[in-house]
Amino acid sequence: MRRGSPGLVLPEAAVEETAAPGGRETLRTEFDFELPRGYLDADGALHRSGTMRLATARDELLPLYDARVQENAAYTTVVLLGRVITRLGTLTTVDATVVENMFASDVAFLQDLYRRVNAEGHTRAAVTCPECSHRFTLDLSGGRLGES
Repeated sequence: MRRGSPGLVLPEAAVEETAAPGGRETLRTEFDFELPRGYLDADGALHRSGTMRLATARDELLPLYDARVQENAAYTTVVLLGRVITRLGTLTTVDATVVENMFASDVAFLQDLYRRVNAEGHTRAAVTCPECSHRFTLDLSGGRLGES
């Protein structure tokens, strides 16, 4: 994963089937990301870099039994993201409480990343440069310049 500048990610396949030692194929199941705004914890620390894993059927079923989801179906997203985000900055745990206290723009970003990774099988998005109108594809999952 490579970034061209903050917020701009160069294209790279998200779900990769590659040959592992011994000729076995592997599947990429974790995706790094960087939140557009970041999560402010109770101490005022900003957490932006994180990791999301592929969802399982269990991840999508268990929220349906959650009382908060039964009261408000929109809460499904909060519970689901709390299950599949495995790392966020230096937080020791990420759960629904963390997600419900994120900025709405970050939750929208994570919803889109979740959909791309789990439904479409990739984290790529088609975009247009606002300066020159050049169309290109970028990868919404994270990474820093020079990383691969």
